[in-house]
Amino acid sequence: MAPAAEPIREARRGYELRVLVLLGLAFGFAYFDRMALTFLAPFVQAELALSNEELGWANSGLSLTWALGAFLIGRWSDAIGRRKPFLIGALLLFSVCSVLSGLSWSFETLLATRVVMGAAEGPFLPICLAIMAAASGPSRQALNAGIVQNVFGPIVGTSLASFALVRIAAAYDWHAAFFVAGIPGLILAFLIWRFVDEPAPAPSASRPAAAAEAKPQGLLAHRNIVVCSLVSACAVGSIVVGSIFMPLYLDGPRGYDDLTWSNVMTVVGFCPAVGAIVIALWSDRIGRKPPLVVFTFLMALAPAALLWFHGPVTALAALMFVSWMGLGTFPLFMGVIPTETVGRARAATAMGLVVMIGELTGGVFGPPVAGRLADSFGLEVALYIQGALAIGAGLAALLVAETNPRVLERRGFAAAAA
Repeated sequence: MAPAAEPIREARRGYELRVLVLLGLAFGFAYFDRMALTFLAPFVQAELALSNEELGWANSGLSLTWALGAFLIGRWSDAIGRRKPFLIGALLLFSVCSVLSGLSWSFETLLATRVVMGAAEGPFLPICLAIMAAASGPSRQALNAGIVQNVFGPIVGTSLASFALVRIAAAYDWHAAFFVAGIPGLILAFLIWRFVDEPAPAPSASRPAAAAEAKPQGLLAHRNIVVCSLVSACAVGSIVVGSIFMPLYLDGPRGYDDLTWSNVMTVVGFCPAVGAIVIALWSDRIGRKPPLVVFTFLMALAPAALLWFHGPVTALAALMFVSWMGLGTFPLFMGVIPTETVGRARAATAMGLVVMIGELTGGVFGPPVAGRLADSFGLEVALYIQGALAIGAGLAALLVAETNPRVLERRGFAAAAA
């Protein structure tokens, strides 16, 4: 390597690390704001006298606009070749919406703030991953995507949110907790504006061909986009239903006090981060499909443990930890596989489509359906739904076609040698 090339390489690696940290924190606090209602649900439900179904609708309203924003704004970002303005605008908007959530006085006002927040947060992940892909070295695509989505996301959005928000609500009230949740996004909007560059537009084929394939019907002509959308529908539904009703089940039928179930969810919040690293490293070496299949099936273990395991709370937390390592698959079916299937020029659109289908199906309909059944038959039903959706995600993952370039290259050499 030429001596002059080494400083350039070091500068690129330094910039890649800077983007990784800032985008990771930004997505972490976006997820923090989304999950705030999940962890504050026992407090909000008691004060506003919400049914389980209404609580489900408050979450599914966010999922609806999250889905539409993910695809429509992701496609707009691809069309004009810009990422950074959308990211900064989303940070500002969902931070304001978190504060407005804390001012809610009824189901209707809470629903309204969550709907607007979903529209702001929906395109956030696809655009984050598109920026990260442009800044990443070829051998670190899956690893960096996994770190952004499933290291920062769960640690900040689940562990930190559960630990901090429940304690703020217990010490003050749930309104104050929502106010605090909105602050980090405002700070990160400034830092990203200052320290993250707008990525160079990806080279693409002729504009007419690119525009045609960016339409939903063009993207759905790719088998992997259809399969990833099916995985997304089941996996998102499983995780959203579980995120809402697992704390309620721990607080209700399990009978744990606020700090105990908060600590369980704090521990659980670290497992997707572990899963993200394990799954990303595995997928970079042996392919995307094997870890996707194994870990989506594994997500069914958490509801099964809550329903049927009656040992000590530490063992229960350990079983839930192992199960929720399956969230480490989300960067694969939402980001890496769609990007490797259609290319960088249409990456945000493809990722947005997969996110949209997952949120519009499992994210929108899962919570209110599970909530209504829980009101009628008990919270156990919601956990059965969570487990069944996880199994559905695993079955769909069996249909994914491998996209890892190095694995495909090795297969090509093996076939040529045979």
